[in-house]
Parts: sequence; structure tokens; C-alpha cells
Amino acid sequence: MSNKTSAVVKTNPRKAVMIGCGFVGSASVFALMQSGLFSEIVLIDADKDKAEGEAMDISHGIPFARPMKIYAGGYDDVADAAIIVVSAGAGQKPGETRLDLVNKNVAIFKSIIPEIAKRNFGGILLIVANPVDILTQVAQKLSGLPEERVIGSGTVLDSARLKYALGEHLEVDSRSVHAFIVGEHGDSEVVAWSSANVSGVELHKMCEMRGHYKHKENTEEIAANVKNSAYEIINRKHATYYGIAMSVRRICEVIMRDEKSILPVSHMMHGQYGIDGVVLSMPAIVGANGVESDIPIELNGEEALKLKESADALKSILDGLEL
Repeated sequence: MSNKTSAVVKTNPRKAVMIGCGFVGSASVFALMQSGLFSEIVLIDADKDKAEGEAMDISHGIPFARPMKIYAGGYDDVADAAIIVVSAGAGQKPGETRLDLVNKNVAIFKSIIPEIAKRNFGGILLIVANPVDILTQVAQKLSGLPEERVIGSGTVLDSARLKYALGEHLEVDSRSVHAFIVGEHGDSEVVAWSSANVSGVELHKMCEMRGHYKHKENTEEIAANVKNSAYEIINRKHATYYGIAMSVRRICEVIMRDEKSILPVSHMMHGQYGIDGVVLSMPAIVGANGVESDIPIELNGEEALKLKESADALKSILDGLEL
């Protein structure tokens, strides 16, 4: 079914497709296999053997999970999927920034996204490849899908890294930490310290309760460690994939269960914080139809300024792309 018709294909609510079977794609399918969210997962990769090998390997864990089908397929398999996850693209090498990947991965997206558009796909398109904010905007443009249905994994992982670091620092359950990283999923990301809290207790108060008084030094160190953690992992093992796999699982969970949870996903900005026409990672209510609405979190003057600078950095890259 390669010719475009007017009717959107009926969605199978228990089917997911992963495009790209590198470390991130394969680890994400492994996490999704264990989630019980889907009864069918299709793996698509330019290297068909790789997709088949990963599907076989992951399938051998099904007896320990729930019955389902995991198999290698092609673009005709995307039409009725509830979610398509796109992790295809060049990976980040030691010394590279996520923005260094932009031209390579935009070229790859120019071959992938039109194939999805041809199939009248009616589900959610989740972009995971980097630079995720820019590639989400590229996917919105190339797919022609409503922008609320094309979202990126954004700073969901960065925010998880921040919660983990704060949990360790304060010796509290990281699930009780409420804090966001916003802006670019990359070097210009911003920690929204102003709105951070631990189960409703302001962060600086919680720090003092736990015996920490050097707020400026501690927050700067934690922010730097979180921002650089991907580089640290890449230097040691050449790729990051388990953390993002769990992030993909969580985003899929929120969509498939229509949880209306608040996640800092990549989505289009329309004037919020003075930013317009650029995809950024900001907290939003996410449900079955993708992004439902923005959540305006509190930012102080310096954070709002840094967020604008982050948006400007992404916009300058976008302006140089030929789409």
C-alpha cells in the first residue's frame, strides 16, 4: 500500500513499530517487550538482517513476559500502528555534540518520514534520534501530521537523570523529586531550579533538612553532572541506551494508557515564554492523542533568559536546513 489515499488506516491499539535497530532502538524494544503495553512490535532497519536478529533475540524472552509477536518488517507495517518510534540515525561519537549530528540525521529522516506519510498513519510519531528537538520539527514538517501527534523524547531522560542525582544527594526516593530540565535536549538545556521540589517541599528547604547548605555550589555541580552525563557514558562505553529505553517505555505507557501525565517532551512552542515556531522540550500533558496542552512551570528571570537562548540556538540551526 504505497500510494497515498485519503482514508487514514484504522489503528491497532496494541501495535508499535521501531524504526532503527541500533543500541537505542533495540534496548527500547526490549523494555517495551517487558511492559505488556503491546501484543505486536515490528522492527524496521536499513539492515534487514540486524532487524531480524534483534527481533529473534528479544522474542526469546517472551516466555518470561507476556505472549506477543516481535518481528522484522517494512514500511507497509507502519500504517495501522498506534505508535511509531524513530530511533534511526547516526549515533553520537566521543567528542561530538548532539547538534553535530544534525545534517547526517536530517538526510536519514528525509528517506524515512515520507515513507510513513505515504501510509496514512493515524497514530503517534515519537522521535528519539538526536538532535531530538530539531528532528521532531523536521518530522512534523515532512510527515504533514498534526503537530500534537509528532513528539520527541525531549528532556524526559535529562529530567530523570536530574531526579536521580537529587535523590542521591538528598538521600530520598528519586520518585518523590519533582524537577524538570527544559529547552534543548543538549548543551543549552536549562535546569528549572525555581520550580523544583521534593513532594511539595521547596528544594532549598529540603536540602537544609538533609544537612546541605551550599546551595549554589551544589546546584551548579549537579546541573553540570547531569548535562555531561551522556558524554561521560559515551566516553566509557561509546553509547547510551538503557536510560533512554526506559524513557521511551514511559512515554509509550503514558500515551497507550491515556494517562495525561506531565512529561518534558519535544513539542512546538506557540508564544510561551516569548518563544514561537520552534520545537523545544517543555512540560506538557501527554495522553492518547499526543500533546494535549502546555504546563506553564515557574521560571525565574535567568532561567527564562537561558530558555530563550536555547530556543534561539535551535532556531539558528533550523534556519540553515533545506527541507
